[in-house]
Amino acid sequence: MAKKVVVGMSGGVDSSVAAWLLLQQGYEVIGVTMQIWQEETQETLEENGGCCGLSAVEDARRVAAQLGIPYYVMNFRKEFQAAVMDYFVREYCHGRTPNPCIACNRYVKWEALLQRSLEIGADYIATGHYAQIQKLPTGRYTLAAAVTAAKDQTYALYSLTQHQLAHTLMPVGSYSKEEIREIAGRIGLRVAGKPDSQEICFVPDKDYAGFIKREYGIEEEPGNFVSQDGCVLGQHKGILHYTIGQRKGLGVAFGKPMFVAEIRPENREIVLAEDVDLYTRTVYASHLNFMSAEQLTGKKQLIGKIRYNHRGAPCVAEQIEEDVIRCEFLEPQRAVTPGQALVLYEDGHVWGGGTIFAE
Repeated sequence: MAKKVVVGMSGGVDSSVAAWLLLQQGYEVIGVTMQIWQEETQETLEENGGCCGLSAVEDARRVAAQLGIPYYVMNFRKEFQAAVMDYFVREYCHGRTPNPCIACNRYVKWEALLQRSLEIGADYIATGHYAQIQKLPTGRYTLAAAVTAAKDQTYALYSLTQHQLAHTLMPVGSYSKEEIREIAGRIGLRVAGKPDSQEICFVPDKDYAGFIKREYGIEEEPGNFVSQDGCVLGQHKGILHYTIGQRKGLGVAFGKPMFVAEIRPENREIVLAEDVDLYTRTVYASHLNFMSAEQLTGKKQLIGKIRYNHRGAPCVAEQIEEDVIRCEFLEPQRAVTPGQALVLYEDGHVWGGGTIFAE
């Protein structure tokens, strides 16, 4: 009897081909689109509307019909609101820069979808993510980088649990993006040339402060730009507009390049400094999730990534508290940002990770 798999279909080329590949491998495939965001304007619809909007539903439904698989839309708006949007706003208001895609993956695209899929008798869920699931000799599951390093999405998936990985398939991880588009074209999928979604789905205009004010009624409060020694340098328009390492959009001229070095929400101060002051060797992270082992014992040499597009750098990681690790990088890293993820790799696979916080 064929194993049953629920494929999270975003209406894009990757998840569409994932469904087709699983059919070729003999699985019983069910297509599901997670309805997580509330509304879309006509402009957003015309720009493909993110990964789970109304336009995604229409594209996914057409692909499912073409593949001859059952297709359903599942409502996860409540879960998305609590686990992603509320978290996103809370982090920004506390002077941190969140990664909502990591939260969405962990708590919505996996936790909520997997639970509902298992309840209807599925054995697995599957996605179009560019990553590969590996089972180590120890019996633990981990994620290995995709074939194409430029498309690798393991960073945004580091927080998946062992239970979730054991019930997940990622069929496109062993292909390049070009190969996936070629397959889609060869089998006649109309989404073969559909562009990838780049923005945060619920803030397509990238105006985070405007979104927070509009949806949550939180008004911006101006504060002071200050130097590292406390001198007032000017006034900013509110901490929601800034992130560590930012140079553009400060609104004040200083006669030399200045960058955001620290955000202090308690007194609404934003510390500015020169580029040389943005580098540090030491990074702390909490809210830990380990893949390759149950815990970190002693000091371990790993490769650490401090943001999605960071190439990764050698570091030595040590667990200094029950839910805190400290990483000492061999070379100083620029603009380490509280709220972003620190993801650790060993031999090409994810060892574990956590959320960066200020010391």
